[in-house]
Amino acid sequence: MTSAAITLHDLTVAYHHHPAVHHLSGEFARGSLTAVVGPNGAGKSSLLDALVGRLAPASGRIDIARDLVGRIAYLPQQSQIDRSFPVRVLDVAQLGHWNRLPWWSGPTASQRKQAVQALATVGLSGFEDRWVNEMSVGQFQRLLFARLLLQDAPVILLDEPFTAIDERTCADLLVLVARWHAEGRTIVAVLHDISQVRQHFPQTLLLAREAVAWGATSEVLSAQHLARAREISLHWDSRAEWCHLPVAANAPP
Repeated sequence: MTSAAITLHDLTVAYHHHPAVHHLSGEFARGSLTAVVGPNGAGKSSLLDALVGRLAPASGRIDIARDLVGRIAYLPQQSQIDRSFPVRVLDVAQLGHWNRLPWWSGPTASQRKQAVQALATVGLSGFEDRWVNEMSVGQFQRLLFARLLLQDAPVILLDEPFTAIDERTCADLLVLVARWHAEGRTIVAVLHDISQVRQHFPQTLLLAREAVAWGATSEVLSAQHLARAREISLHWDSRAEWCHLPVAANAPP
């Protein structure tokens, strides 16, 4: 069993041939708690999309440890989730069981009990029969964390999990993240609050489409590195062509 949960080899992720993440190499160690930070448009969410398989690498590769393949939980930004569909809170929480359910039946009584307990853990006792479109932003984020609890995955990817939620909810969910870390899970979170990163995340990847720095948070979030990330972002050209990489002889046209 390797020490790395996920290893990136010269990874480039692109939209319409424009790089969102450019030649990124490094690894997320097993049991690590890593914040991904950087200017707007730095490729942070694109990196998570690639890690979870929603976006194919344009070049390079992502190696996931063999025992972790298919065992990654992903929390997207709330803005990507349609809450207009009429579904109840307990039903959303129970989606955390989906990979353990046979196609011909729903959750068992035991799994329903686990879902109720997960809701209690995130502070949503008594919300089981409410509609999700009646929930506040903070309450809905608690629900999504309850679903993650039920997934029980060894690798957890969080895309802006604390954006636009109240301080109490943020504090409660950070406690849950710390618990996952103590359990030895590998956690990668896209974040914007630098002070929050300094306080709660021991590892940081500072991204500005390329890696500015990656390692211990106290070293990565130096004034010099943050200034470098801002400087790089000032020179981004959305109309620039994607760098042309050598094409393998057997590659499709």
